[in-house]
Amino acid sequence: MAEPVVRVPDAKVALSTASVYPESTATAFEVAARLGYDGVEVMVWTDPVSQDVEALRRLSDYHQVPILAVHAPCLLITQRVWSTDPWVKLQRARTAAEKLGASTVVVHPPFRWQRQYARDFVSGIWRMADETDVRFAVENMYPWRYKEREMLAYAPEWDVTKDDYRHYTVDLSHTATARTDALAMIDRMGDRLGHVHLADGRGSAKDEHLVPGRGTQPCAELLERLAVTGFDGHVVIEVNTRRAMSAAEREADLAEALAFTRLHLASAAGRPSRTPRP
Repeated sequence: MAEPVVRVPDAKVALSTASVYPESTATAFEVAARLGYDGVEVMVWTDPVSQDVEALRRLSDYHQVPILAVHAPCLLITQRVWSTDPWVKLQRARTAAEKLGASTVVVHPPFRWQRQYARDFVSGIWRMADETDVRFAVENMYPWRYKEREMLAYAPEWDVTKDDYRHYTVDLSHTATARTDALAMIDRMGDRLGHVHLADGRGSAKDEHLVPGRGTQPCAELLERLAVTGFDGHVVIEVNTRRAMSAAEREADLAEALAFTRLHLASAAGRPSRTPRP
């Protein structure tokens, strides 16, 4: 029997609810269902629906779109969402993921001014990961820049591969902003790469989150490498559509991102696949 021409990995392609901002979390479920995404990643932020597990369950059931991941409220604008205690936020994110059937909680490294949290972060993430089957996938970030000045806003590191975590999230808009080599970063992550935020960027000081293929990041190459290595996590489209002039324009961008991802998330068969990390 002839071998298949391509191998498509088990990875599902999800839509981040952040990709429809300033539209609502509910809109993201509608768009994901209409365009044929495999699921959603819920960004927990100031939208009350994103914080409400039962409301999210109803949206998932109504649209028949599974929730594959929960992004913990780690942004500056979510400092008071689900408590001001960052460990409580992560506990609530894990509980939400367990109740909703999501396999992954995405978490950012602490801000440097969260000193106690930052000091205990690596050991604390390992401890929480040992208490659940949900993956805590720590996301790479970037230095903050203003003109020629650079501020290291995250601790222990914005480059999370310098610390020891069970699972990582790679974000290609963040590699662009950090002006670092995305493929070298996923090589350092190795079989601990558990989750992907797919977007593009041009190396601006701003975190751009462009539609894949519109910047300088190796989005296609990364997807093809995932196919070769038997990646078993999720690929999440997390792009900025705030400048869309209409709902139709926003959906066209998100349809383009999905088509790009499905096209490149395949590779020549016959190469060995890796053994997933438990």
